[in-house]
Amino acid sequence: MPSPLRHAAVLAAGMLLTGTFNTLLTKHQDQQCVGNCDDPDPSKRELFEQPVWQTLTMFYGEMLCLACLYVAGLFQRSASSPAADDYQPIPDAESNADIADDVPTTDALPVVAPVSDESSAKPLTGWATLYMWLPATCDLLGTTLMNVGLFFTTASVYQMLRGAVVVFSGLFSVLFLGHRLERFQVVSLAMVVVGVTIVGLSNIISPPVDPSRSATAMAEHDVFKATLGVVLVLGAQIFTATQFVVEEKIIRNFHLTPLRAVGLEGSFGAATVMAAIPILHITIGRSHPGSYFDAPAGFQQIVQNPSVWQTSIYIMISIALFNYFGLSVTRYLSATSRATIDTCRTLFIWMSSLALGWETFSWIQVIGFAILVYGTFIYNRVVSLPF
Repeated sequence: MPSPLRHAAVLAAGMLLTGTFNTLLTKHQDQQCVGNCDDPDPSKRELFEQPVWQTLTMFYGEMLCLACLYVAGLFQRSASSPAADDYQPIPDAESNADIADDVPTTDALPVVAPVSDESSAKPLTGWATLYMWLPATCDLLGTTLMNVGLFFTTASVYQMLRGAVVVFSGLFSVLFLGHRLERFQVVSLAMVVVGVTIVGLSNIISPPVDPSRSATAMAEHDVFKATLGVVLVLGAQIFTATQFVVEEKIIRNFHLTPLRAVGLEGSFGAATVMAAIPILHITIGRSHPGSYFDAPAGFQQIVQNPSVWQTSIYIMISIALFNYFGLSVTRYLSATSRATIDTCRTLFIWMSSLALGWETFSWIQVIGFAILVYGTFIYNRVVSLPF
Protein backbone atom coordinates (compact mmCIF):
# COMPACT_ATOMS: atom_id res chain seq x y z
CA MET A 1 0.00 0.00 0.00
CA PRO A 2 1.64 3.25 -1.06
CA SER A 3 2.08 6.00 1.47
CA PRO A 4 -0.29 8.99 1.32
CA LEU A 5 2.56 11.20 0.16
CA ARG A 6 3.45 8.85 -2.68
CA HIS A 7 -0.21 8.55 -3.61
CA ALA A 8 -0.56 12.33 -3.77
CA ALA A 9 2.59 12.60 -5.88
CA VAL A 10 1.29 10.02 -8.34
CA LEU A 11 -2.04 11.84 -8.70
CA ALA A 12 -0.37 15.23 -9.16
CA ALA A 13 2.12 13.84 -11.69
CA GLY A 14 -0.68 12.06 -13.54
CA MET A 15 -2.75 15.22 -13.84
CA LEU A 16 0.27 17.26 -14.91
CA LEU A 17 1.48 14.81 -17.56
CA THR A 18 -1.89 13.88 -19.06
CA GLY A 19 -2.95 17.54 -19.22
CA THR A 20 0.32 18.49 -20.90
CA PHE A 21 0.10 15.62 -23.38
CA ASN A 22 -3.48 16.54 -24.28
CA THR A 23 -2.61 20.05 -25.50
CA LEU A 24 0.63 18.94 -27.19
CA LEU A 25 -1.11 16.06 -28.95
CA THR A 26 -3.83 18.35 -30.25
CA LYS A 27 -1.25 20.79 -31.61
CA HIS A 28 0.72 17.88 -33.08
CA GLN A 29 -2.42 16.69 -34.85
CA ASP A 30 -2.93 20.17 -36.32
CA GLN A 31 0.51 19.92 -37.90
CA GLN A 32 -0.10 16.64 -39.71
CA CYS A 33 -0.08 16.82 -43.50
CA VAL A 34 -3.14 15.20 -45.08
CA GLY A 35 -2.88 16.33 -48.70
CA ASN A 36 -0.22 17.14 -51.32
CA CYS A 37 2.41 16.10 -48.78
CA ASP A 38 5.05 15.39 -51.45
CA ASP A 39 4.73 18.81 -53.07
CA PRO A 40 8.03 20.72 -52.73
CA ASP A 41 6.06 23.94 -52.25
CA PRO A 42 4.95 24.06 -48.58
CA SER A 43 2.14 26.48 -49.40
CA LYS A 44 0.37 23.74 -51.39
CA ARG A 45 0.46 21.18 -48.63
CA GLU A 46 -2.77 20.60 -46.71
CA LEU A 47 -2.68 20.25 -42.94
CA PHE A 48 -5.27 18.60 -40.73
CA GLU A 49 -7.63 21.38 -39.69
CA GLN A 50 -10.88 19.81 -38.55
CA PRO A 51 -12.02 21.47 -35.30
CA VAL A 52 -15.44 19.80 -35.29
CA TRP A 53 -13.97 16.32 -35.50
CA GLN A 54 -11.47 17.25 -32.79
CA THR A 55 -14.33 18.37 -30.54
CA LEU A 56 -16.01 15.01 -31.12
CA THR A 57 -12.77 13.31 -30.08
CA MET A 58 -12.79 15.29 -26.83
CA PHE A 59 -16.34 14.23 -26.04
CA TYR A 60 -15.49 10.59 -26.72
CA GLY A 61 -12.70 10.97 -24.20
CA GLU A 62 -15.16 12.29 -21.65
CA MET A 63 -17.51 9.40 -22.41
CA LEU A 64 -14.74 7.02 -21.36
CA CYS A 65 -15.14 8.45 -17.84
CA LEU A 66 -18.76 7.31 -17.81
CA ALA A 67 -17.85 3.87 -19.14
CA CYS A 68 -15.12 3.47 -16.52
CA LEU A 69 -17.54 4.62 -13.83
CA TYR A 70 -20.12 1.97 -14.72
CA VAL A 71 -17.51 -0.79 -15.02
CA ALA A 72 -16.05 0.14 -11.64
CA GLY A 73 -19.56 0.20 -10.20
CA LEU A 74 -20.22 -3.34 -11.43
CA PHE A 75 -17.00 -4.60 -9.88
CA GLN A 76 -17.66 -2.85 -6.59
CA ARG A 77 -21.27 -3.97 -6.40
CA SER A 78 -20.13 -7.55 -6.84
CA ALA A 79 -17.63 -6.99 -4.04
CA SER A 80 -20.26 -5.20 -1.88
CA SER A 81 -18.10 -2.10 -1.59
CA PRO A 82 -19.02 1.61 -1.90
CA ALA A 83 -19.66 3.14 -5.31
CA ALA A 84 -16.62 4.12 -7.32
CA ASP A 85 -17.61 7.75 -7.56
CA ASP A 86 -18.68 8.22 -3.93
CA TYR A 87 -16.61 11.30 -3.22
CA GLN A 88 -16.44 11.61 0.56
CA PRO A 89 -15.14 14.77 2.25
CA ILE A 90 -11.43 14.69 2.98
CA PRO A 91 -10.21 15.50 6.50
CA ASP A 92 -9.40 19.10 5.63
CA ALA A 93 -12.44 19.58 3.43
CA GLU A 94 -13.82 22.36 5.60
CA SER A 95 -10.80 24.53 4.91
CA ASN A 96 -11.18 23.96 1.18
CA ALA A 97 -14.96 24.04 0.80
CA ASP A 98 -15.04 27.74 0.07
CA ILE A 99 -12.14 27.41 -2.34
CA ALA A 100 -13.93 24.81 -4.46
CA ASP A 101 -16.48 27.44 -5.43
CA ASP A 102 -13.85 29.76 -6.79
CA VAL A 103 -11.52 27.44 -8.68
CA PRO A 104 -12.44 27.22 -12.35
CA THR A 105 -10.61 24.72 -14.50
CA THR A 106 -9.39 24.96 -18.05
CA ASP A 107 -10.62 21.64 -19.33
CA ALA A 108 -13.58 19.36 -18.93
CA LEU A 109 -13.30 19.19 -15.16
CA PRO A 110 -16.53 20.56 -13.65
CA VAL A 111 -16.73 23.08 -10.87
CA VAL A 112 -17.71 21.15 -7.77
CA ALA A 113 -19.94 23.27 -5.59
CA PRO A 114 -20.64 21.91 -2.14
CA VAL A 115 -24.29 21.17 -1.40
CA SER A 116 -25.52 22.48 1.91
CA ASP A 117 -27.53 19.34 2.65
CA GLU A 118 -26.51 16.53 0.32
CA SER A 119 -29.11 14.15 1.77
CA SER A 120 -31.90 16.46 0.60
CA ALA A 121 -30.50 16.86 -2.91
CA LYS A 122 -32.47 15.06 -5.60
CA PRO A 123 -30.63 12.45 -7.66
CA LEU A 124 -30.09 13.40 -11.29
CA THR A 125 -32.04 10.65 -13.03
CA GLY A 126 -34.54 10.24 -15.84
CA TRP A 127 -35.44 13.33 -17.82
CA ALA A 128 -33.48 15.47 -15.35
CA THR A 129 -30.24 14.19 -16.89
CA LEU A 130 -31.08 16.33 -19.93
CA TYR A 131 -30.02 19.34 -17.86
CA MET A 132 -26.46 18.25 -18.54
CA TRP A 133 -27.08 19.01 -22.21
CA LEU A 134 -26.77 22.72 -21.39
CA PRO A 135 -23.16 22.65 -20.12
CA ALA A 136 -22.32 20.13 -22.85
CA THR A 137 -23.48 22.64 -25.47
CA CYS A 138 -21.34 25.36 -23.90
CA ASP A 139 -18.43 22.94 -23.85
CA LEU A 140 -19.03 22.14 -27.52
CA LEU A 141 -19.00 25.77 -28.60
CA GLY A 142 -16.03 26.71 -26.43
CA THR A 143 -13.91 23.72 -27.43
CA THR A 144 -14.60 24.15 -31.14
CA LEU A 145 -13.61 27.82 -31.02
CA MET A 146 -10.46 26.96 -29.08
CA ASN A 147 -9.57 24.23 -31.58
CA VAL A 148 -9.77 26.79 -34.39
CA GLY A 149 -7.79 29.29 -32.33
CA LEU A 150 -5.06 26.70 -31.77
CA PHE A 151 -4.49 26.61 -35.55
CA PHE A 152 -3.26 30.21 -35.35
CA THR A 153 -1.45 30.28 -32.02
CA THR A 154 1.35 28.36 -30.35
CA ALA A 155 0.48 25.69 -27.79
CA SER A 156 1.84 27.75 -24.88
CA VAL A 157 0.02 30.97 -25.83
CA TYR A 158 -3.15 28.96 -26.34
CA GLN A 159 -2.87 27.47 -22.85
CA MET A 160 -2.00 30.81 -21.24
CA LEU A 161 -4.95 32.57 -22.87
CA ARG A 162 -7.25 29.94 -21.43
CA GLY A 163 -6.38 31.38 -18.02
CA ALA A 164 -8.83 34.17 -18.85
CA VAL A 165 -11.62 31.78 -17.86
CA VAL A 166 -10.95 32.89 -14.26
CA VAL A 167 -12.09 36.41 -15.17
CA PHE A 168 -15.30 35.37 -16.89
CA SER A 169 -16.09 32.77 -14.24
CA GLY A 170 -15.65 35.36 -11.50
CA LEU A 171 -17.92 37.86 -13.25
CA PHE A 172 -20.59 35.30 -14.10
CA SER A 173 -20.59 33.91 -10.56
CA VAL A 174 -21.46 37.39 -9.31
CA LEU A 175 -24.12 38.02 -11.96
CA PHE A 176 -25.87 34.63 -11.94
CA LEU A 177 -24.92 32.79 -8.75
CA GLY A 178 -25.00 35.61 -6.24
CA HIS A 179 -21.37 35.28 -5.24
CA ARG A 180 -19.50 38.26 -3.85
CA LEU A 181 -15.94 38.97 -4.89
CA GLU A 182 -13.61 40.04 -2.14
CA ARG A 183 -10.99 42.74 -2.60
CA PHE A 184 -8.14 40.33 -3.24
CA GLN A 185 -10.20 38.57 -5.91
CA VAL A 186 -10.92 41.81 -7.74
CA VAL A 187 -7.23 42.72 -7.69
CA SER A 188 -6.25 39.23 -8.86
CA LEU A 189 -8.74 39.31 -11.74
CA ALA A 190 -7.30 42.66 -12.85
CA MET A 191 -3.83 41.08 -12.82
CA VAL A 192 -5.09 38.15 -14.88
CA VAL A 193 -6.51 40.57 -17.45
CA VAL A 194 -3.16 42.36 -17.68
CA GLY A 195 -1.27 39.07 -17.98
CA VAL A 196 -3.58 37.69 -20.66
CA THR A 197 -3.35 40.96 -22.60
CA ILE A 198 0.45 40.84 -22.60
CA VAL A 199 0.48 37.19 -23.66
CA GLY A 200 -1.98 37.92 -26.47
CA LEU A 201 0.11 40.86 -27.67
CA SER A 202 3.23 38.66 -27.67
CA ASN A 203 1.47 36.30 -30.07
CA ILE A 204 0.44 39.19 -32.33
CA ILE A 205 3.79 40.99 -32.27
CA SER A 206 5.71 37.77 -32.95
CA PRO A 207 3.19 35.51 -34.69
CA PRO A 208 3.93 31.81 -35.21
CA VAL A 209 6.04 31.22 -38.30
CA ASP A 210 4.08 29.78 -41.22
CA PRO A 211 6.49 27.82 -43.44
CA SER A 212 3.91 27.67 -46.20
CA ARG A 213 4.30 31.39 -46.96
CA SER A 214 7.11 33.51 -48.22
CA ALA A 215 8.64 36.21 -46.04
CA THR A 216 6.95 39.00 -48.00
CA ALA A 217 3.48 37.48 -47.95
CA MET A 218 3.78 36.29 -44.39
CA ALA A 219 3.86 39.56 -42.43
CA GLU A 220 0.33 40.94 -42.74
CA HIS A 221 -1.39 37.59 -43.12
CA ASP A 222 0.26 36.02 -40.10
CA VAL A 223 -0.50 39.04 -37.91
CA PHE A 224 -4.15 38.71 -38.90
CA LYS A 225 -4.18 34.98 -38.16
CA ALA A 226 -2.40 35.48 -34.84
CA THR A 227 -4.94 38.14 -33.84
CA LEU A 228 -7.80 35.90 -34.92
CA GLY A 229 -6.38 33.03 -32.89
CA VAL A 230 -6.16 35.18 -29.75
CA VAL A 231 -9.71 36.48 -30.20
CA LEU A 232 -11.13 32.98 -30.75
CA VAL A 233 -9.41 31.46 -27.71
CA LEU A 234 -10.44 34.38 -25.48
CA GLY A 235 -13.98 34.35 -26.83
CA ALA A 236 -14.22 30.63 -26.14
CA GLN A 237 -13.63 31.32 -22.44
CA ILE A 238 -17.05 33.01 -22.28
CA PHE A 239 -18.67 29.68 -23.19
CA THR A 240 -16.38 27.81 -20.81
CA ALA A 241 -17.25 30.16 -17.94
CA THR A 242 -20.94 29.77 -18.77
CA GLN A 243 -20.43 26.02 -18.64
CA PHE A 244 -19.00 26.32 -15.11
CA VAL A 245 -21.92 28.46 -13.95
CA VAL A 246 -24.52 26.05 -15.36
CA GLU A 247 -22.68 23.09 -13.83
CA GLU A 248 -22.70 24.73 -10.44
CA LYS A 249 -26.41 25.45 -10.72
CA ILE A 250 -27.10 21.81 -11.51
CA ILE A 251 -24.83 20.41 -8.79
CA ARG A 252 -26.43 22.73 -6.22
CA ASN A 253 -29.86 21.27 -6.94
CA PHE A 254 -29.06 17.64 -7.73
CA HIS A 255 -26.83 14.97 -6.28
CA LEU A 256 -24.34 14.42 -9.10
CA THR A 257 -20.83 13.09 -8.67
CA PRO A 258 -18.09 14.83 -10.69
CA LEU A 259 -17.03 11.76 -12.70
CA ARG A 260 -20.61 11.10 -13.77
CA ALA A 261 -21.03 14.77 -14.67
CA VAL A 262 -18.04 14.56 -17.02
CA GLY A 263 -19.37 11.35 -18.58
CA LEU A 264 -22.85 12.75 -19.12
CA GLU A 265 -21.46 15.90 -20.71
CA GLY A 266 -19.35 13.74 -22.99
CA SER A 267 -22.37 11.64 -24.01
CA PHE A 268 -24.63 14.61 -24.71
CA GLY A 269 -21.82 16.53 -26.40
CA ALA A 270 -20.92 13.61 -28.68
CA ALA A 271 -24.58 13.11 -29.62
CA THR A 272 -24.92 16.81 -30.44
CA VAL A 273 -21.78 16.90 -32.58
CA MET A 274 -22.74 13.74 -34.47
CA ALA A 275 -26.16 15.23 -35.20
CA ALA A 276 -24.65 18.57 -36.23
CA ILE A 277 -21.99 17.16 -38.59
CA PRO A 278 -24.39 16.14 -41.43
CA ILE A 279 -26.44 19.31 -41.00
CA LEU A 280 -23.35 21.53 -41.19
CA HIS A 281 -22.13 19.59 -44.21
CA ILE A 282 -25.41 20.04 -46.09
CA THR A 283 -25.80 23.73 -45.24
CA ILE A 284 -22.15 24.84 -45.43
CA GLY A 285 -19.75 22.05 -46.28
CA ARG A 286 -21.09 21.15 -49.71
CA SER A 287 -20.70 24.71 -50.96
CA HIS A 288 -17.27 25.05 -49.33
CA PRO A 289 -15.34 21.85 -50.13
CA GLY A 290 -12.36 21.25 -47.90
CA SER A 291 -13.67 23.60 -45.20
CA TYR A 292 -14.10 22.88 -41.49
CA PHE A 293 -17.64 21.62 -42.18
CA ASP A 294 -16.90 19.32 -45.13
CA ALA A 295 -17.75 16.10 -43.29
CA PRO A 296 -16.60 13.50 -45.87
CA ALA A 297 -13.29 15.30 -46.36
CA GLY A 298 -12.67 15.45 -42.63
CA PHE A 299 -13.56 11.78 -42.15
CA GLN A 300 -11.30 10.72 -45.01
CA GLN A 301 -8.43 12.76 -43.61
CA ILE A 302 -8.78 10.89 -40.33
CA VAL A 303 -9.12 7.31 -41.58
CA GLN A 304 -6.58 7.63 -44.42
CA ASN A 305 -3.82 9.07 -42.25
CA PRO A 306 -2.61 6.79 -39.44
CA SER A 307 -0.85 9.67 -37.68
CA VAL A 308 -4.19 11.50 -37.39
CA TRP A 309 -6.42 8.69 -36.13
CA GLN A 310 -3.73 7.36 -33.82
CA THR A 311 -3.32 10.82 -32.31
CA SER A 312 -7.10 10.99 -31.86
CA ILE A 313 -6.98 7.82 -29.77
CA TYR A 314 -4.16 9.22 -27.65
CA ILE A 315 -6.12 12.45 -27.16
CA MET A 316 -9.21 10.54 -26.00
CA ILE A 317 -7.16 8.55 -23.50
CA SER A 318 -5.36 11.65 -22.21
CA ILE A 319 -8.66 13.49 -21.68
CA ALA A 320 -10.17 10.58 -19.75
CA LEU A 321 -7.07 10.20 -17.57
CA PHE A 322 -6.77 13.95 -17.04
CA ASN A 323 -10.31 14.10 -15.71
CA TYR A 324 -9.73 11.10 -13.46
CA PHE A 325 -6.48 12.45 -12.03
CA GLY A 326 -7.91 15.96 -11.66
CA LEU A 327 -10.97 14.80 -9.77
CA SER A 328 -8.79 12.53 -7.62
CA VAL A 329 -6.51 15.46 -6.77
CA THR A 330 -9.55 17.45 -5.65
CA ARG A 331 -10.75 14.51 -3.56
CA TYR A 332 -7.51 13.54 -1.85
CA LEU A 333 -5.73 16.91 -1.77
CA SER A 334 -7.72 20.08 -2.43
CA ALA A 335 -9.25 22.24 -5.13
CA THR A 336 -6.35 24.64 -4.68
CA SER A 337 -3.89 21.85 -5.45
CA ARG A 338 -5.75 21.13 -8.66
CA ALA A 339 -5.63 24.77 -9.71
CA THR A 340 -1.91 24.99 -8.91
CA ILE A 341 -1.11 21.86 -10.93
CA ASP A 342 -3.23 23.16 -13.79
CA THR A 343 -1.14 26.34 -13.81
CA CYS A 344 2.11 24.34 -13.76
CA ARG A 345 0.81 22.43 -16.77
CA THR A 346 1.03 25.63 -18.81
CA LEU A 347 4.72 25.91 -17.93
CA PHE A 348 5.34 22.31 -19.00
CA ILE A 349 3.54 22.91 -22.30
CA TRP A 350 5.66 25.98 -22.90
CA MET A 351 8.92 24.17 -22.11
CA SER A 352 7.94 21.23 -24.31
CA SER A 353 7.02 23.50 -27.22
CA LEU A 354 10.38 25.25 -26.98
CA ALA A 355 12.20 21.92 -26.84
CA LEU A 356 10.29 20.63 -29.88
CA GLY A 357 11.08 23.79 -31.84
CA TRP A 358 7.42 24.71 -32.26
CA GLU A 359 8.00 28.25 -31.00
CA THR A 360 10.71 30.69 -30.03
CA PHE A 361 11.46 32.18 -26.63
CA SER A 362 9.83 35.55 -25.90
CA TRP A 363 10.49 37.77 -22.90
CA ILE A 364 7.16 39.52 -23.45
CA GLN A 365 5.44 36.17 -23.04
CA VAL A 366 7.46 35.49 -19.89
CA ILE A 367 6.30 38.76 -18.31
CA GLY A 368 2.68 38.15 -19.27
CA PHE A 369 2.78 34.59 -17.99
CA ALA A 370 4.34 35.66 -14.68
CA ILE A 371 1.61 38.24 -14.07
CA LEU A 372 -1.06 35.75 -15.13
CA VAL A 373 0.23 33.05 -12.77
CA TYR A 374 0.58 35.46 -9.86
CA GLY A 375 -2.96 36.73 -10.34
CA THR A 376 -4.32 33.19 -10.62
CA PHE A 377 -2.50 32.10 -7.46
CA ILE A 378 -3.92 35.07 -5.55
CA TYR A 379 -7.44 34.31 -6.80
CA ASN A 380 -7.10 30.66 -5.75
CA ARG A 381 -5.65 31.67 -2.33
CA VAL A 382 -2.34 29.95 -3.03
CA VAL A 383 -0.56 33.20 -2.12
CA SER A 384 -1.80 36.35 -0.41
CA LEU A 385 -1.65 39.97 -1.46
CA PRO A 386 1.24 41.81 0.23
CA PHE A 387 -1.11 44.68 1.09
